[in-house]
Amino acid sequence: MDVKNTGFLLDRLGQDCHPLQFLRELTRNAIEAIQRTGKPGHVLWDLDWTTYDLAGILKLSVLDTGDGMTGPEMVEHINRLSSSASEQSLTGNYGVGAKIAAATRNHEGMLYLSWKHGRGSMIHLWRNPENGVYGLKQLARADGTFSEYLELEDSVRPDPIVDHGTMIVLLGSSEEDNTMKAPTGAASPSRWIAKYLNTRFYKFPSGITVKAREGWEHPRSDTARNKMRTITGQAHYLREHSAARGQVSLTNAVVDWWILRDSDALNQDENYYASSGHAAALYQEELYELATGRAGTARLQHFGVIFGARQVVIYVEPQSGGGHDLTTNTARTSLLLNNEPLPWADWAAEFRDKMPSEIEELIAQKASASSTRDHSQTVRERLKSILDLFRISRYRPSPSGELLVDDERRVRGGRISRGSGGPRVEETTEAGLTGRGGKGGRVGNIYTLFERRDGTPGHKIQPDPFPICKWITAKPPDRTREPNDLEDRAAKFLSDQNTLLINADFRVFTDMVARWHKEFGGSEAIKSTIEDVVRTWFEQALVETVVGVQALQGSKEWDQRAIQAALSEESLTATVMQRYHVNNSIKRELGSKLGSAKQVAA
Repeated sequence: MDVKNTGFLLDRLGQDCHPLQFLRELTRNAIEAIQRTGKPGHVLWDLDWTTYDLAGILKLSVLDTGDGMTGPEMVEHINRLSSSASEQSLTGNYGVGAKIAAATRNHEGMLYLSWKHGRGSMIHLWRNPENGVYGLKQLARADGTFSEYLELEDSVRPDPIVDHGTMIVLLGSSEEDNTMKAPTGAASPSRWIAKYLNTRFYKFPSGITVKAREGWEHPRSDTARNKMRTITGQAHYLREHSAARGQVSLTNAVVDWWILRDSDALNQDENYYASSGHAAALYQEELYELATGRAGTARLQHFGVIFGARQVVIYVEPQSGGGHDLTTNTARTSLLLNNEPLPWADWAAEFRDKMPSEIEELIAQKASASSTRDHSQTVRERLKSILDLFRISRYRPSPSGELLVDDERRVRGGRISRGSGGPRVEETTEAGLTGRGGKGGRVGNIYTLFERRDGTPGHKIQPDPFPICKWITAKPPDRTREPNDLEDRAAKFLSDQNTLLINADFRVFTDMVARWHKEFGGSEAIKSTIEDVVRTWFEQALVETVVGVQALQGSKEWDQRAIQAALSEESLTATVMQRYHVNNSIKRELGSKLGSAKQVAA
């Protein structure tokens, strides 16, 4: 089978790659080349000094002391899609990574300079601007002929290559392109190579040293800033800065967890590592689906780390075998378990049930430091008398509609619905969605008709409709909110834990407190009372929204995505944007607790 338009295929696959994915691919290829020698070796990301000295242009290069390639071998492997010097497999080398991730971002080309048995050769992989085809550029020989590879003089061989090794120079999109410059959006632009590789690799194989140039914009003589930095991977950082660590076995996975020491190290190394709380999947000593910052906090919260997420790191290592196939997608941006995305929600729920005692103690410690008062009982008492209003009536699209849903009439296997054609059954799928069925739905199967009538009686369970509410703040001394979490948002609802996290620093809340403190004046004790009243009323508004929206579940017009959208951070923020009724309620309660503003002032 041939590929008709290889250029289009490469460009399309390249769009699926992370902009810095080429760093991983070329580093992995270099590691495998060194391992084939059976000896220790080096992988160096550096400035191509030859191009810089002769043309004054900054081009990024990667060098390894691996087994190297001859000219014909480079033509064989580099000019063919899905060709590699390493053994190819569905769990190993695909032979397409560097071509997808690197070639598609270097249309001017990639120079491969390789030495084997002391002899050097060079090829130039590029994208022909005239037809968009990727391939080897024909190189002019000294005798006037052209060839796909050239033999090289010994004088151009870079250190530390002696008898064998390879250097690849990334030319970018044009001859003048500065490929040492960090791509747009890269973290830690001055140290972008070290930051990406440290957060992509958990650790490197024994005997292999990986380094990257930093401070290249400074003079070469300034060795304090213009230097090569050793890249270690995340394992080194976690080992140096953790106060506790452990493992938890889950279904088809093992969780490695760490509690980082609460010190300046959480910030001082952020240019080189993921240096504070985060989560990722671990596979073959590499990190996939890494979630840091706000996304990392959110994932840790789903794992039950509601407080102290800044100090917790969780790596989930999926287990293959036993009918469970684990691999990556072609672009190596995510892992696939049985060709499906990783079951993060299932793992999070199971981890919460098996929460390590050390993490539980950290959460309790951070929660106990909070000075926020509990308003839940007050809110419950206010809403108790109107709970019936949250049991909303059934939805009827139209009085003359074809389908009428009768929630009171149910049968095993589905709910009866009546229309002009007689009884029908509305199916309920496992996802909670609905659709028309035949003689029975999926709520119970036909065998439920044979239930033993003398079986063990069950108990009716009435779930608590009220969510657990926790006010969080980034301000000392509490610091129960991570600075990147819920930034300028009112609240977040963790449905799997029935927990409502409310941002005490949100400006709508603080503005309301400031307004009434200005009205009443007085001491900090007066302000504390005002703050307590303001939070109670806003908390009630948020609780009512959560309870009310959840009452819509089960309606065919409200699937799970719609429910999630209605309870998103943005929607909960919209809930507290109305002020009139809340302000009047606050005014009445403060009047009863504090008296008039004039009395307080007196």
